[in-house]
Amino acid sequence: MSDILTVLMLPTMRLDKFLCKSTELIKEEAIQCIHAGEVLVNGEVAQNEAMQVHENNVISLNGATLKTRDFRYILLNKPAETVCSNIDEVYPSLFHYLEVEKVSELHIAGRLDADTTGLVLITDDGRWSFNITSPQKACCKVYRVGLSRALTTDKANEITEKFAKGLQLQGEETLTLPAKLEIISPKEVLLTITEGRFHQVKRMFARVGNRVVSLHREQIGAVCLDVDVGQWRYLTKEEILSFGK
Repeated sequence: MSDILTVLMLPTMRLDKFLCKSTELIKEEAIQCIHAGEVLVNGEVAQNEAMQVHENNVISLNGATLKTRDFRYILLNKPAETVCSNIDEVYPSLFHYLEVEKVSELHIAGRLDADTTGLVLITDDGRWSFNITSPQKACCKVYRVGLSRALTTDKANEITEKFAKGLQLQGEETLTLPAKLEIISPKEVLLTITEGRFHQVKRMFARVGNRVVSLHREQIGAVCLDVDVGQWRYLTKEEILSFGK
């Protein structure tokens, strides 16, 4: 029974994605190979590209056993007027700053708006990014927020209390999760949240009668931003493991 439970707990991946991560095939080519019966999973022909496979499976293509490439974990300091997308939109994609192969396999664990700057984490490990983005995991994200209206001591105390209890945002049925507010100056604060609703920080301050004029993410979990704007680096092993694996 314990062996069955262990298998059930292993992270899974679509078969076509496994082929792309273990060969030079693009998705369309991988699907063609699968449909042609060229792929075996544990000695059996597998012709469903959506089949879920895991690290204990033996997967081969035309007789050659496959092994996926190592996952990548990257920190980047996002400039303003870039988008957290693999393709250019109104603004250019921040992926232009990365000098790595197979950029299309990467995704961002917690996107930022085009005008928001700072720390983004980039990976091709879906389970790892879930540990960062899921509210259930309570991963803290710290933002430095510039405000249009100065906060008096009384107002700062009032907002701090409201954020700690949770806010009812317009169009939302549930309160925001408890958030921590630290006052740096009358027009600058640090806000720590554990979720990432649509335009959440801006909407939270709008709800209490203020407006965000600058927004910069400084920290995610135990990982702090430590590179210049537009620069990037790979995470250390300790940083990767701090989010769970």
